[in-house]
Amino acid sequence: MQFHDRRHAGRELAERLRIEQERGLLPHPVVLALPRGGVDVAREVARALDAPLDVLVVRKIGAPFQEELGVGAIAGDDEPLFDDDALHRLGLTRRELAPVVEAEREELRRRQRRYRQDRPDPELAGRTVIVVDDGLATGVTARAALRTVRRQGPERLVLAVPVCSPEAAEQLRGEADAVFCLRRPASFMAVGLCYEEFDQLTDEDVLRTLRETADR
Repeated sequence: MQFHDRRHAGRELAERLRIEQERGLLPHPVVLALPRGGVDVAREVARALDAPLDVLVVRKIGAPFQEELGVGAIAGDDEPLFDDDALHRLGLTRRELAPVVEAEREELRRRQRRYRQDRPDPELAGRTVIVVDDGLATGVTARAALRTVRRQGPERLVLAVPVCSPEAAEQLRGEADAVFCLRRPASFMAVGLCYEEFDQLTDEDVLRTLRETADR
């Protein structure tokens, strides 16, 4: 069964997380969306939990011959995180990917400047940080995001997505204190195939959502 769109998926995910909140397992939550696609999902989660919403910019490192095939990711100023198994299967080396890493680093910095503007980084220490995306294929971008958040000392670190591959969910269990994934299709092919509408979001879409939720 497909989600209609990201907001529909976000509402379903929010209902699941509200149960956790009512059980007292999500104290002092802050929601971090992985832009751009995770923003519409995270908006619904933040609204349901009455939590502040912010973004964490992470960039996938794609294979040179197929950009959508993630073999690594970068978050913040951290060193690139590579999927060594994927590199081995594809016959790639980290050195070969250096130009791709540099290009993605530039785009990451551009987006950080664009989205953050004059706003300070959110304070994550001692909070329940809920990292939200619209779905996980390999999970490498989520892994990079979780590791950079973990270093900032959250009380609890949660990953929440509407859909994921079974492999990604299993691999990420060791990176977060809890992983919530509503649907794990056994024949998972791509995140976009799990949505009826999966339009690409723009920087303006991200900024609009951040402005609308700024007072929470």
